Amino acid sequence: MGTSSLYRRELFQRLKLPFETANPAIDETPLHDEMPEATALRLAENKAHAVAAMYHDALIITADQVAVMEGIQLGKPLNYANAVKQLRLMRGKEVIFYTALCLLNSRTNRLQARLVPYSIKFRALSDPQIEHYLSKEQPYHCAGSAKSEGLGIALIEWMKGDDPNALIGLPLIALVDMLLAEGVEII
Repeated sequence: MGTSSLYRRELFQRLKLPFETANPAIDETPLHDEMPEATALRLAENKAHAVAAMYHDALIITADQVAVMEGIQLGKPLNYANAVKQLRLMRGKEVIFYTALCLLNSRTNRLQARLVPYSIKFRALSDPQIEHYLSKEQPYHCAGSAKSEGLGIALIEWMKGDDPNALIGLPLIALVDMLLAEGVEII
């Protein structure tokens, strides 16, 4: 079981299960005319199959997240300039984070996949507030340029969804259901 994301690893540790991490190293480019939800699911599934090639008798857990605002897919900013542009674009608006979760039993080839949406509304931030936030926290590898588990919570006016862990990148409630379906007892 595992993930290469630091944030997902920290969340997974809450379940107190042994795991290994792997980096599937797949192309994460969205396909032309692909809906964001489909992108997230396809990438999570592709990651699972890539890791299954390395682990032939394991439960492989993968996830991918896509942020969408008014039909525009928002990726990871990767640098300061892109994060400023993203946060300016999102101020005062609702953004939906689609987290796709897959659990692949590489021994039986059984794949479970779920899409877990989570909505947030960003505050109407000023340019100095955006710049100050980015100087304190560099969320350049986070879709939407904000880390809700850190100082980024101050950018958010409200949040809606079934599992707040989905916003961080690993919906634990859905994952527990999937693990139970594979016979893994959590408690």
